[in-house]
Amino acid sequence: MSADLGRIHADTHESLPDLVAEDGTANPHSVTATARTGTNVELRIDTSTAPFDVAAKAWFPASAGTVVTVVVRTVDASTGQPRHLPPAEPNEWARAIFSTVDSTGGYFLGAVDPDTGTHRSGQFAYRLYLDTARRAIPVPSQVVTCPHYPLSSVDGQPETTVPMVD
Repeated sequence: MSADLGRIHADTHESLPDLVAEDGTANPHSVTATARTGTNVELRIDTSTAPFDVAAKAWFPASAGTVVTVVVRTVDASTGQPRHLPPAEPNEWARAIFSTVDSTGGYFLGAVDPDTGTHRSGQFAYRLYLDTARRAIPVPSQVVTCPHYPLSSVDGQPETTVPMVD
């Protein structure tokens, strides 16, 4: 399923980050939108980037580039407290952000802190890995801190995970 960019843009007056542009890596980038699928639920979408440069390990080549992290927090619009929202709409936002580089890439990490893998209620984390030419690449196994599920598997495709390297 591809992101419905028209619907995403209609949901907010704020612009999405352009991950291809040189200035598209400015940190942080935030968007707030009202959820379409929940009553009084707000989505707070934060995008950040960080360089990575990992040495080769047995069976894994060296790799360098930029990791794009999207964290979508689902909160009560009145209180700011975490609210449950199925992942379909947050997935759509992550896909829309990633689509400025690659419409099929990206990984769903789940309801976790993307750096530690620790559970976080009311949020969904996503990652996209770019090489030095700003093209989407598979996740380098050396940087995995929690399971990564290709976004295509979230949409009903066969599920695969990227294992963590010790």
